[in-house]
Parts: sequence; structure tokens; C-alpha cells
Amino acid sequence: MSMALPATIRNEEVLDDLLSEPTRGAVKAMGVISGDLIVLGAGGKMGPTITRMARAASDAAGVSRRVIAVSRFSDERVKRDLNERGIETIPRDLMAEDAFDNLPDVENVLYMVGSKFGTTGEEARTWAVNTLLPARVCEKYRRSRIVAFSTGNVYGLTPVTGKGSVETDALNPQGDYAMSCVGRERVIEYLSKLYGIASAIIRLNYACELRYGVLVDLARWIWAGEPVDLAMGCLNVIWQGDANAMTLQSFPETSAPPFIINITGGEKIIIQEAAEEFARRMNKDARFENTPAHDALLSDAGKSFGMFGKPVVPLEKLYDWIADWVMSGGTGLGKPTHFEVRDGKF
Repeated sequence: MSMALPATIRNEEVLDDLLSEPTRGAVKAMGVISGDLIVLGAGGKMGPTITRMARAASDAAGVSRRVIAVSRFSDERVKRDLNERGIETIPRDLMAEDAFDNLPDVENVLYMVGSKFGTTGEEARTWAVNTLLPARVCEKYRRSRIVAFSTGNVYGLTPVTGKGSVETDALNPQGDYAMSCVGRERVIEYLSKLYGIASAIIRLNYACELRYGVLVDLARWIWAGEPVDLAMGCLNVIWQGDANAMTLQSFPETSAPPFIINITGGEKIIIQEAAEEFARRMNKDARFENTPAHDALLSDAGKSFGMFGKPVVPLEKLYDWIADWVMSGGTGLGKPTHFEVRDGKF
């Protein structure tokens, strides 16, 4: 990342620029691989900035490639912004029967589609989105590299006294969302082995910026004077820009069977301590409810740090940015993470 980290972030334009600024590692990765890149599900929370980063990193590496964004694009502004930055856009509902009929053939696929919130009562749809759709992606792009997002939820809860789950741990999903995410991984693994698809699975938790994320939830609770739920006593967080860059760095690592990696921050964040950090910055009192459990959703990111380097944005900077953003009335996406949920029901 060549852009210096500012003391505060005053508007969404600056925020999106920061989230999209490629690291040296991302530039190197986009220079190593050949061929065009398509991002499936590019209109979600991470999609626009990681697509912009892929474009910028490819340009910085001197590689001429098409970068194509596919999404329903419910927000026309996202589509227009990507177009203005040299990114092709294809409005498409990927769950439609003919969704893949005329999508371009490319060498590199970033698969970001998933269903989580609203699962309770719509379990069948969640399973369809998280297992049937990736199968269609693998069938369509069996000759491509595929990097697919998963989640640390596949591990289940782990003792807070440890460092968190590592990639070789047995999976212990809780609830339909996490189980369907294991299903997604198994489908990709099966088809990767069957067709020899070079693939990677990104187990992410939790990406955070200033408009959404676990730390944003905490800051908004403190600012509003609401109690902070301590039941999920600790967790991991990573700046979304760092998560974007590490994901792009996974493309040269793709393999059959899939390369699997945890992407998250290095600190085990204690929820009560994080809330108190925001309370101090905001000159507010922190109120709490419930008692921290002996286990939590935690992942060990040692493998990714060893391969891709540590995050560029430190935790203290995240606290500063988020506190200032919330206090100054910065916009939010209105999408709580529900990190405090312990039974897997979303």
C-alpha cells in the first residue's frame, strides 16, 4: 500500500480508495498470473473494493487484462463507479437458470457469492446458494483458477485459551449457515479433484471497514449508550483492505485439491476491552450484559502471515478510524454482523 494511513477518514470516497489500494503483494500476485479475471458477486460488501484492487494491481504490474464484475447491481452507483475505473460490468442474478449461458470464459475466477443472514426460516435457499451455485461455477470454469470465499464459521467454537483454529483442524459447523458453508467447500473440493481445477478456499473472519463490521457494531452500541453483549467473549478482525490484498495473493497458490487458508487479524480481541477502547475515545460509559463463554469463533492466521505478510492496518488505527467515523455521523450499511450469536442461527 503506497497510500499513507491518514489520521481520520472523512468521506466514503477516501474510504473506498484506501480499501482498494493494492499492497506490493497484491501487485506481485496479479503480475504472476496470466489471463482475464471475473469477480462473481462483485456488488456485495467486499466486492467493489476487491475488484477495484484487482484492476489497480494488474495495472501497476503492467499486465493487460480484462477485469469483469458480475452482480445483480441493485445499487446503480456501484456499477457506474466500476465502469469509470475500467472494469466491465455484467448485471446478472447468478441463481437464474440461464445465468452462466453467456458469461465470458476467463482464466481467473473470484467467487464471492454466499447466503448467511435470513437463513433461519429459509434454510433451503441458503443451502442452494452455498452448495448448488458453487457447483455451477466449477462446471462453467473447470479450466480456470478459482478462488472462493468461505468462512471461519466452518470450524465452530474453539477454547479461548488457545490461538484459534488452523487450516488442518477438523470442521465442526454449528447451524445451517455454517453447515452449508462446509457443503460449499466440499463441493469445490470434489470438483477440483475431479476436473483438476486449480482452486483456493478463503476462510475469512471478520473483515471490517468503517461502515460495517464487528468493531463498528461495538462502536455504534457504545455511542448509542446500548449494552454490549459479552457472550462471545473474543474474536479476530482484519481490515477489509488487507483481506482484499491477501485474497488476491491466493491466486498464484491455487491447486487441486484446493489450497485452504485462514484470513483474519493476528490479535485475539477481547470484546470487553475493545468496547472500553471505544468508550474512552468517545468519552462514553461502556455497559455490558452476559458473561463471556469459555469458547469463541477464533482462527489462527499464522499461515497467511507467513505467506503474505501481516496486515498493513494495525488494530489501534482501526479503533481510531471507526470511533471518529461513528462520532462524526459517518454512514453505515445497516448490516449488523451478529457476531454475538453462538448457536449458529442467523
